[in-house]
Amino acid sequence: MHSPHDPYVRVRGAREHNLRDVHVDIPRDTLTVFTGVSGSGKSSLAFGTIYAEAQRRYFESVAPYARRLIHQVGAPAVGEITGLPPAVSLEQRRSAPGERSSVGTVTTLSNSLRMLFSRAGRYPAGAERLDSDAFSPNTAAGACPECHGLGRIHRTDEALLVPDPSLSIREGAIAAWPGAWQGKNLRDVLDALGHDVDRPWRELDPKDREWILFTDEQPVVTVHPVRDAGRIQRPYQGTYMSARRYVMHTFADSRSRTLRAKAERFLRGEPCPVCGGSRLRPEAMAVTFAGRSIAELAGLPLSALAEVLAGAVSGGSPDDRGASDDQGAADDPGAAGGSAAGGARTAQVLTGDLLARIATVTELGLGYLSLDRTAPTLSAGELQRLRLATQLRSGLFGVVYVLDEPSAGLHPADTESLLSVLGRLKEAGNSVFVVEHEMDVVRRADWLVDVGPLAGEHGGRVLHSGPPAGLAKVTESATRRFLFAEDPQPPREPRTPTGWLRLAGVERHNVRGVDAAFPLGVFTAVTGVSGSGKSTLVGQVLAGVLADRRTDGDGAAGDRFCASATGLDAVDRLVQVDQKPIGRTPRSNLATYTGLFDVVRKLFAQTDTARERGYTAGRFSFNVAGGRCETCQGEGFVSVELLFLPSTYAPCPDCRGARYNPPTLEVALRGLTVAQVLDLTVESAADFFAGTPAAARALRTLLEVGLGYLRLGQPATELSGGEAQRIKLAAELQRTRRGHTVYLLDEPTTGLHPADVEVLMRQLHGLVDAGNTVVVVEHDMAVVAGADHVLDLGPGGGAEGGRIVAAGSAAEVAAAAGSRTAPYLAKALRRG
Repeated sequence: MHSPHDPYVRVRGAREHNLRDVHVDIPRDTLTVFTGVSGSGKSSLAFGTIYAEAQRRYFESVAPYARRLIHQVGAPAVGEITGLPPAVSLEQRRSAPGERSSVGTVTTLSNSLRMLFSRAGRYPAGAERLDSDAFSPNTAAGACPECHGLGRIHRTDEALLVPDPSLSIREGAIAAWPGAWQGKNLRDVLDALGHDVDRPWRELDPKDREWILFTDEQPVVTVHPVRDAGRIQRPYQGTYMSARRYVMHTFADSRSRTLRAKAERFLRGEPCPVCGGSRLRPEAMAVTFAGRSIAELAGLPLSALAEVLAGAVSGGSPDDRGASDDQGAADDPGAAGGSAAGGARTAQVLTGDLLARIATVTELGLGYLSLDRTAPTLSAGELQRLRLATQLRSGLFGVVYVLDEPSAGLHPADTESLLSVLGRLKEAGNSVFVVEHEMDVVRRADWLVDVGPLAGEHGGRVLHSGPPAGLAKVTESATRRFLFAEDPQPPREPRTPTGWLRLAGVERHNVRGVDAAFPLGVFTAVTGVSGSGKSTLVGQVLAGVLADRRTDGDGAAGDRFCASATGLDAVDRLVQVDQKPIGRTPRSNLATYTGLFDVVRKLFAQTDTARERGYTAGRFSFNVAGGRCETCQGEGFVSVELLFLPSTYAPCPDCRGARYNPPTLEVALRGLTVAQVLDLTVESAADFFAGTPAAARALRTLLEVGLGYLRLGQPATELSGGEAQRIKLAAELQRTRRGHTVYLLDEPTTGLHPADVEVLMRQLHGLVDAGNTVVVVEHDMAVVAGADHVLDLGPGGGAEGGRIVAAGSAAEVAAAAGSRTAPYLAKALRRG
């Protein structure tokens, strides 16, 4: 037994995922960093064991009925943990937040701003004071009734619904209609109603065209289907729905992402004509503070918002510029909420609170964001830092904060601010446990837990637990070489471009009037602080131009994001590799995404046992009836309802997690069943399928991008964004490449250990050596230092960014004046 005042969190017998009976002691009230290559087990220790056990203990104190309402992680596989305080997890969640979620709602800054307008805003003469809910677009009291608080409405017109008027309705003139039977039904209903479905659309009477596309009527008519050979089709009652009604209904109500995306193609979004995009009712928009409405303040970058609020406080009272009735609020206590002096005091208190909370967000390098910026447009790193800023103001102490790569997506210039914030959390009496790959953060840690030495079954051991300096003695650590800058990569001689892609007059978000040139046949890194416009320039403008490629003879093109683009005729293909999940359900996995499972199923179908029984490749799919276990529908697990306790998942009682029924599992390929093959790691599978060229090629590319530790059947939902991106890259690498390809990658090293970065860079530089072009948006200065060409955007984020500060070789950009990237790039070049 340890003393109740023992200053350590002591973990004994951790066996979560690939952890191998780990024993480790971690001091509380420290900044502790967990390091190791991807898949080594560091997240399994920090999140899957320590945080999961803290959460389990907390939930044991909650009433069983209440537990059903809270998402819970399962009990971790661990012998014992002592000295563990309550824990708060700040993970990079991969689930997308809703459209109504914004920077303001995530940080709760919107609540304070609404209270400021409610209590200290300038009201029109005679207006009653509004409750703070009336300033929220997410409440019935505040939302504009026309757009329901979204700020935009969706309309459609004939040109969108019928893109080719030379076609008849039978030939598919109404492109917005659904496919298959539902579309045929609408056509037959129109025919029964007496409309000519065989005349070209443009020859129909305009009144008929208007009714067919836009009517709100839903007439019911008896339909006599055309008889098909060999099929008897009886008359039925069919209901007509106009094309507009179908599109709007699908877009608003369908749960299918695919159907909603298709419907959106036939809609045109535009600002709401009633609220002008403000999302609020007129009475809320009439209230001002510092001469601006709440929508205007919410649209400012946080750094600019702070200036406006500070100016209002220092000026003594809100200045309602241009207001003809600026005395109304002061003279009417009912309207303004009290006397002028009282209103000024209220404004001072609320504004002071807002400024203090905004300062924390801007300190984390997010001052370019506005309160109305929707959460789905934020990166995982931005969302996590917003939550971190909120926690810093919470005043908690004696808590363990467990963070997942807080430096992800962060420019080196902002890392110092991050370290300062983490330090303040520690000084407030908390323990800060961080899973991290950024060596500058690791060097500043009080305690280092290095997990490895490699990934998967070759990892899962704690190699070092102590001050970072002690890692120098651990020879098998993959982290040591990078932490102490041993054996740096030799400098790479820049390649010579084979041509140039030139974009003129780029206009998108904060990138305004920019001319950008991208060299072909080389490796280009696009750098800049968060919000400087990197992803806009590469992921939207350059990708959009290349995807459209509306070229004429010399490869010139116009595009909706730039005035002109030249050099496109030298490009044959575009490949954009992002970090979005490879699938949204556990049924999608590594083997199915790469096409490897198709090869595996065919090999099983060719075995003697399968041939004797007449089994085809489909028998070995867990997604269709036949070979799968019907008890769990091929999932491998079943949901167990526990009355007042939360539902839990348990291995299927029939197949015990194998996914297949017994007859299917009787078929073996060189001694392994199909379930056992899915349980192989990529590394083991590469040996097993060495004699099968189609399988060996897919497995070799997965090994080349550093994913040898993943299991073939690992569900897509368990993969990180970095792993998903490398799987997509591996799938692309195994294809036969023809012509000049441009590869665009947005922060490909996010979530990767420096050792994994080296593996990935070998592949990307290999693509360039094969005659292709690679363009990456990147914050890792070691990667940028090895690039042939660097494009640095900035100098700041948001309105202060969007300009090309420097362009040229890495050495030239490192010497550029006015670049926030330059000093960090110069440091990386010196290390090399």
